Amino acid sequence: MAHPAPPLPRSLSLYLDCCRFLAAVLVVASHFAPYAVIAGNHGSWLLNLGRESVVIFFVLSGFVIAYTTERKDGGLRAYCVARCTRIYSVALPILLLAFFAAGALVAAGVLPLERFYQLAKPWLYLPLHLLFMGELWTISEAPPLLAPYWSLGYEVWYYVLFGALFYLRGRRRILVAASLLLLMGPKLWLLLPVWASGVLVYHWQKRLVVKRPLALLGWCATLALLVLFKVSDTDVALRALAHATWPFPGLPLKSADRYLADYVVCVLVAANFLCAKNAVFSSLLRFEKPVRTLASYTFTLYLVHALVMRLWMALYPHDRNSGVDVAALVVVIGVSTWLVGQVTEHRKGWFEARFVRLTARLPVGAATSR
Repeated sequence: MAHPAPPLPRSLSLYLDCCRFLAAVLVVASHFAPYAVIAGNHGSWLLNLGRESVVIFFVLSGFVIAYTTERKDGGLRAYCVARCTRIYSVALPILLLAFFAAGALVAAGVLPLERFYQLAKPWLYLPLHLLFMGELWTISEAPPLLAPYWSLGYEVWYYVLFGALFYLRGRRRILVAASLLLLMGPKLWLLLPVWASGVLVYHWQKRLVVKRPLALLGWCATLALLVLFKVSDTDVALRALAHATWPFPGLPLKSADRYLADYVVCVLVAANFLCAKNAVFSSLLRFEKPVRTLASYTFTLYLVHALVMRLWMALYPHDRNSGVDVAALVVVIGVSTWLVGQVTEHRKGWFEARFVRLTARLPVGAATSR
């Protein structure tokens, strides 16, 4: 049996947690202008890094999945339990909360039913979102009040594909992987390299050795290049190019229409992580506890902030030019994230026990050790 992979260096692990939390904060900030939280002319590119942050999440996701499966290889059943626990412990409560909140807004006459057409067919849309099928092929569906949910329609299927490739063998692996790719459709194919780059980065960082001064220089260079990428509007140009060159008009790009820009950001993020490993940011160790605590609410913050912002804008006479109102909303988002986190990310044990019980009844074979 192969020896388990060694743990990540604490400095790298903390750095990745910092990136995870910062990415979630940038996603929140990127919605301030579109949700009319702030005046449009106040939304500089500094508040428009939401898509880049999703790319960070994808690369991080591939990295973490590669690390955990190699280090804690308990077989396909354990992999399924771990992934279902991670996703559903947050997605399920917040999804149900969003449907309930949308129904309450309609019942109170605050917003018309036409705004939430999903409520007319919950038997269709709830299973669709619980199975994360909102981005397959030409489908482009997000739950009511939960626009950020779209990225789960990519990430979860990448989990499934990785599990099939990692744990299955022979003809079965080929058939299952091919079937999954056929089910996913072109949008998920286009962003699959972004997620898979995280897997590659994990394996590269184990053997890549760069002198610390050079690593620090490279780390600074990746940030500088990202700034240049944004201020030059290269991302906008690449988005237009993607639409102009896409050869299948019957298969609209929709949420994948920034795939060319995503590839550029992906390369910068991958290089940044590799440089960070060799730069050894040991000073982060002094802040380990707060960093770990904040990072433990990242997934909840990513999903729940949109729900809170939508409810705030619907129920409160928000003045987008008022710093007090904006600050109050930020506080409400933070408190809501903490409260919801108590029954989501911080109650994963309860969800895990249910999935262990459920999968115990399924004929899932043990994986071959690597």
